[in-house]
Amino acid sequence: MKIDLTDTTSSNINKALVQGRRAIGTPAVGMVLTLVIVTDEENAYDALKAASEASREHPSRTLVVIKRVARSPRDRAKARLDAEVRVGADAGTGETVILRLYGEVVDHAQSVVLPLLLPDAPVVVWWPVNAPTDPANDPLGALGQRRVTDTYNAEDPIGELKDRSAAYTPGDTDLSWTRITPWRSMLAAALDQVVCEVTAAEVEGEEFNPSVELLAMWLADRLNVSVRRSPSKGPGLTAVRLATTCGPIVLDRPNGSLATLSIHEQPDRAVALKRRETSELIAEELRRLDPDDIYASALRFGVDRLVDQAPEPTGGGAGTGGTAGAPAAAGAETGAGDGAGDGGKADATAGKSGSAAKKSPAKKAAAK
Repeated sequence: MKIDLTDTTSSNINKALVQGRRAIGTPAVGMVLTLVIVTDEENAYDALKAASEASREHPSRTLVVIKRVARSPRDRAKARLDAEVRVGADAGTGETVILRLYGEVVDHAQSVVLPLLLPDAPVVVWWPVNAPTDPANDPLGALGQRRVTDTYNAEDPIGELKDRSAAYTPGDTDLSWTRITPWRSMLAAALDQVVCEVTAAEVEGEEFNPSVELLAMWLADRLNVSVRRSPSKGPGLTAVRLATTCGPIVLDRPNGSLATLSIHEQPDRAVALKRRETSELIAEELRRLDPDDIYASALRFGVDRLVDQAPEPTGGGAGTGGTAGAPAAAGAETGAGDGAGDGGKADATAGKSGSAAKKSPAKKAAAK
């Protein structure tokens, strides 16, 4: 059942929700949380589809906030709220309200969403695209216990990870982190099968893929080893190689679906590591509403501490050589200064030869 409301208010939307539940014969509210999706018109369909599929596992009231950009100054000055209410089969196993904000009300979206939240139920805010730099201090993000972003859709994923690290607040999470859950589980299980010490690691994957960076930071943070990040053509993560005292451990997934786990002196085995849909990712995030301390620790490790496999530029070698030669140059200057200021000191190492050359005529005269 769908109910369209034009130029409406939050009160009228609540009345429409009650009317819709009575019309389909389910007056009771059997939802466990409120999912607020903040997106644009272009990505609203995909985000709503993923949330609808995830509602089979987590019945929820889904509020889709779409901020419309007005073209004329008259439209920008006029505030308007349009809503589409979906209940029953059109909304999965929960309720869906699509909110389209126009004009000045765009800057006050939290005042529209707040009356529509389920009472005494947790709130999760999800930005599929264009997430704020600090989700916890965003007006809509402040309403939620969990705040879900996706750095994979950012223009600069690596820079976005650095911003997330600086502004992290307990309750923040990232779907790029959720994508590597099967990889982390498989690697942890592989290390449980051997009694070895990991000495180094390498993570291979697409360039500018934040999941690759997060997996490398997780390994470096938990194992306290140097982790090298190497690019590949993808799709996504393609391989993880661990160097251990008992031999190498390799988890290789070249095609994005089936991976091969190789452990030294053990037969290779095929494992399922299929790339998951967004609905599966958001459903996993809704299973737990407490802060993810492992994600926080990996994020704070820092992208800059990873080792890139690309060859070092020539300028770096020159700079290193210059640094190594600096003490010698400084010693030469010091010796020159000492020789000029106190020529009688024979223990000045750098100025010793120059001082001896200056004293040689005097020694000859004394000998005569």
